[in-house]
Amino acid sequence: MSEQGMEGTLRKVTVLIIDDHPLFREGLRKVLDVEPDIEVIGEGADGEEALRLAREMQPDVVLVDINLPKMNGLQVTRQLIADRTGIKVIVLTGYDTQGQVLHAMRAGASAYFPKEVTPNKLVEVVRQVARGMYVVGDQVFDKRGLDEWLDAGVEALTGPYMVDPNEHFVPLSPREMEILQYVTRGLSNKEIAHRLGISQQTVKNHMTSILRKMDVKDRTQAAVYAIRRGWVRLQDTEPPEGDTPDDKSED
Repeated sequence: MSEQGMEGTLRKVTVLIIDDHPLFREGLRKVLDVEPDIEVIGEGADGEEALRLAREMQPDVVLVDINLPKMNGLQVTRQLIADRTGIKVIVLTGYDTQGQVLHAMRAGASAYFPKEVTPNKLVEVVRQVARGMYVVGDQVFDKRGLDEWLDAGVEALTGPYMVDPNEHFVPLSPREMEILQYVTRGLSNKEIAHRLGISQQTVKNHMTSILRKMDVKDRTQAAVYAIRRGWVRLQDTEPPEGDTPDDKSED
C-alpha cells in the first residue's frame, strides 16, 4: 500500500506478474509501470516459478493467470495464502464463469477478473487489494462482506438445501488436483492408484471429494470442467509415451 515514509518518500505497491504469454505480461507491465505508486518487480511464466519468485521477492500483490504450466493459478493462490506472508493475489482468467470466481475467491484470492478488464480498473484494483480489500467486478468487500457474498454465491449455484456450503467450490488439495489431471488423461481409478501407489478405494474417496468440491456429477464432467477453465492445460493431458490405458474398470 502506498504511503509516505519517514523521510517523505513514496512507498510503492510492489507487483509480481505471472502469465505464460510474454505479450500479455508486457501489456500488464506497461499499464502498471506508468503509475507513480506501483512498481512491477518481477515476472514469471509458470506456477512453480510464481511460488519461487513470490517467496524470494515478497511482493505486495501477485497478478496470476489461472491457466499456467506446471501448476495452475488456483494452486498458486492457495499455496501463497497458506504461506501466510500477507501477499495479495489477483486472479485473471480467460474463462469467466460464476463457478470460476467462487473457486478463485475460495482459494484465497483478493480479487478476480476476466482478462478483458480495463487498464484503469486493474490499476484501481491493485491499490484496493494492497489496502486489504476484496474485489469482484464492481463490488468491493471487507472480509466479512466477502464471506457473506461467497455463501450467497454458493447457495445460488447449488440450491438452498445444501447440507454444508463449505463442501462446494473450495480448493482441491494437491493430491486431488494430481488425481484430476490423471482423470483428464483418461486413466481409470485402478491406473491412477497404481501410478500414485495408493489403493483404489483411496482414489475413489478423493474422486468423491473432487466431484463435491467442483459441484459436478461425474468424472467426465470434472475433466471437461477442469480443461475448459484452465485448471489443466490441454498440452498436459496427453499420456506420456507408452502410457496406454490397459484397464478402464472403475472397480
